[in-house]
Amino acid sequence: MSSGEPRLRRVTKQHNKQKRRRGRKMLLRERALALDAPLTSLADDQVLTFQEWCRLNRISERTGYRIINGPDGPKTVQLSARRFGITVGANRNWQHTHERVR
Repeated sequence: MSSGEPRLRRVTKQHNKQKRRRGRKMLLRERALALDAPLTSLADDQVLTFQEWCRLNRISERTGYRIINGPDGPKTVQLSARRFGITVGANRNWQHTHERVR
């Protein structure tokens, strides 16, 4: 066994790790692009996770929590003991109540 062989293996392992990371990022990008589709194709009862709701409305998670905990945030759906979501219909109603008329 030559001294150069283990080094080649390490490089290959690093390359495989980077390849896997790239694959995950692409999956997240595709998921984010799916939210850019028109909301008319989504059912009003469909539940968005909190992160999806933030991405859909182009706000940060910190701002999302501030809005949810505020007096006029959208109605939420309790998905489990620690998870909640927002229905597409509730999001649409919340957006309509916050429209500006110029």
